[in-house]
Amino acid sequence: MPKPRLTFVYIVEPPDYQTMACMLLASIRENFGPEVATIGYCPEHRMAELHPGVLRAHEMLGAEIRPMRTLGMWDAPYPHGNKIIAAMQPRESEFSAFVDSDVLFLQPNSAEALVKQDHVSCSVAASMNWGEQSVWERIYARFDMKVPQERVRLMRRTRQEVVPYFSAGLVVFPEATGQAQRFPDVWYDTARQLDRDVDLPHRRPYLDQMTLPLAIQRAGLAWNILPEAQHYILGGLMRGKALPEDQVIHTVHYRNPTVLREAGLMNKGRAMMRKHYGVNFVGRLAPEASDPEEGQG
Repeated sequence: MPKPRLTFVYIVEPPDYQTMACMLLASIRENFGPEVATIGYCPEHRMAELHPGVLRAHEMLGAEIRPMRTLGMWDAPYPHGNKIIAAMQPRESEFSAFVDSDVLFLQPNSAEALVKQDHVSCSVAASMNWGEQSVWERIYARFDMKVPQERVRLMRRTRQEVVPYFSAGLVVFPEATGQAQRFPDVWYDTARQLDRDVDLPHRRPYLDQMTLPLAIQRAGLAWNILPEAQHYILGGLMRGKALPEDQVIHTVHYRNPTVLREAGLMNKGRAMMRKHYGVNFVGRLAPEASDPEEGQG
């Protein structure tokens, strides 16, 4: 079997992320087809808690669920860091794309729209409310690096140009670059080092995004900034608003099911599940078990 061009990587963890992951998986198959590989990662100590319907859904769509060790991977428990741990796991593909479980692909898409050799593809963050721009001097100095001269405009704070700061909700990276370390290993090292700066405010839960631009540079790569249509962030200033009509939005990051319903997209998500699983709710794939989606609508 040929090596896949792209593997989508995401978290499958009970209670909520396991059901969100199944909607995400259906949307990947709907819009990228069977050519891309799909691997969900669950903390190894929680594998036994996964709902049998979730296991069945992944089996139906040719996706794997793999255990990953999360306990002891940080100096203190850091659940937000699970995405970095998932990205670190070994895979056989040219590129991997870590994607948050609360993301939905809406339109036909392709790996080529996301990947770029020797680059990490990601979108600018929606906002940076956790700190002032001066904090970057301290963060970069921690690694004997200079703050980049390049400036960007955040997705929902467009008035000011800021030091490059990216969302960690969709991060696409090459698996082999000729460098000594894979990008996710450098990301993990960068995050662990910065996490030990106990006087740095707000490093949690923003450690993954805070360290992303530094890790890209430390890995000898460059960033490829994805257009907003490839990672459209809902919630916040956009809560309750319909998608823009002047562009085709391929991907939404909805954060929680309530926001998805408010944007009028829950029915689309359920329709993709019904097409690929034959049911609106994955709990119905294992009716002998309790419903993992009770109350989600």
